[in-house]
Amino acid sequence: MKRIVLTLMLGSALAGCSMDPKLETPAAPVPPGWPVGDAYLKANEAALPTVTYQEIFRDPRLQKLIETALANNRDLRIAAANITAARAQYRIQRADRIPGLDAGAGATVSKADGSDRQTSFTGSVSIPAFELDLFGRVASLTRAEQNRWFATEAAARATRLTLIGDIASAWLNHAADASLLKIAQDTAANAERSVKLTDMRLKGGIAPRTDLAQAQQTLASAQSDVASQTTALAQDVNALRLLVGAEIDPALLSSAIEEAAPTVAELPAGVDSGVLLRRPDVVQAEYTLRAANAEIGAARAALFPRISLTGLLGLASNALTGLFSGDGFHWSGGASGSYSIFNAGAGRAGVQASQAQRDVALATYEKSIQTAFREVADALARRGTIADQLKADTANLTAAQDSYRLSEARYRGGIDNFLANLVAQRSYYTAQRGLVNTRLVEATNLVTLYRTLGGDSLLTVTANGPEAAAPAPVSAPAP
Repeated sequence: MKRIVLTLMLGSALAGCSMDPKLETPAAPVPPGWPVGDAYLKANEAALPTVTYQEIFRDPRLQKLIETALANNRDLRIAAANITAARAQYRIQRADRIPGLDAGAGATVSKADGSDRQTSFTGSVSIPAFELDLFGRVASLTRAEQNRWFATEAAARATRLTLIGDIASAWLNHAADASLLKIAQDTAANAERSVKLTDMRLKGGIAPRTDLAQAQQTLASAQSDVASQTTALAQDVNALRLLVGAEIDPALLSSAIEEAAPTVAELPAGVDSGVLLRRPDVVQAEYTLRAANAEIGAARAALFPRISLTGLLGLASNALTGLFSGDGFHWSGGASGSYSIFNAGAGRAGVQASQAQRDVALATYEKSIQTAFREVADALARRGTIADQLKADTANLTAAQDSYRLSEARYRGGIDNFLANLVAQRSYYTAQRGLVNTRLVEATNLVTLYRTLGGDSLLTVTANGPEAAAPAPVSAPAP
């Protein structure tokens, strides 16, 4: 018994060695700061704070939709289930580092003619074949599974971040479509009045029939836009219903982009592009790289002999009273080793394959950082010019509205023909729609910055749903 215990202790001590290559996280393949120039804001020089979505999306109605989605969205449930599966797989692999125990018991009753009945009891506790991890193969496989588990958790955080951004964008799209519907309805009402006025002028011999046809054309176009925007509004609700995973209360929707856009707060960008290392997709790529690196260690260790240990502790007695007698206890133990003499280079090929997979994971990690940098830079470029565009579109709308008002008055007074009034009306309609779209772009740009910069990391997704947690470091925590 002492020999078995000593052997197990020796195997555990030797299991500490590892053949994993040293992993050095490469320098970020992006510039140390965000681009600068006319398209970028000076706000880029401010440090990036850690925020929550409540600080960015301040409208209580939108916050309510997000809270409901965090509890009901099916993608989050899938992500949480994937975390549970990855954690269980890690525990299964980790169990290979600890010897198991099997227990067995039995009883036999026999009786010959003219003899007393004989009862025999047997019991055993055995140690199944257990590999002494002298070269760290099992330990490397365990680290690989652990890092895959962490990568799965990072993927769940990415899913959650995307979900919040999608809900905010869908909510803003609904508000913009509501504004566009109101514009189309007002335009249709004005066009209907123009048709009536032109028809009266035609009957009075003042206006030609072409004026009436043009007025009817404008009315039909506006009525078509009303139908189209009504459809878009219904589809926006359907999109929100899918994202939230529950029925949408109409009271939680905004009726105009002019009301909804100001509720999205600014999120300043940081100078150091190293903040991208906290993005969930970048964290996921890093853990995948670490898992691939551990697979190299396992492949290297597979080139060396594997030593397995078996043991058996048993009890046997012909009578229950003698079950624990001195002669009723026995034990046995054994060890075996194996080494492949010839496998046509499969072992070394396994190492090369794992190294190639590590190179793939490294390139993927670097590309994820580069992609993140490009996304943030694009969002900052849009942020740097949107204020000028909004100012220009507002001035255009003011001028178009004044032109339409004057043109309509001149037409009613018989000074201008209907064509001039029609052109002014269409310009005013286009200017209204353009301003709505620009306001939508301004608000969704803030949503994009929230999402591309990594958003808030104060909440995570677990198998039991979202819960509060401190931001996790990139380095792997202890198992």
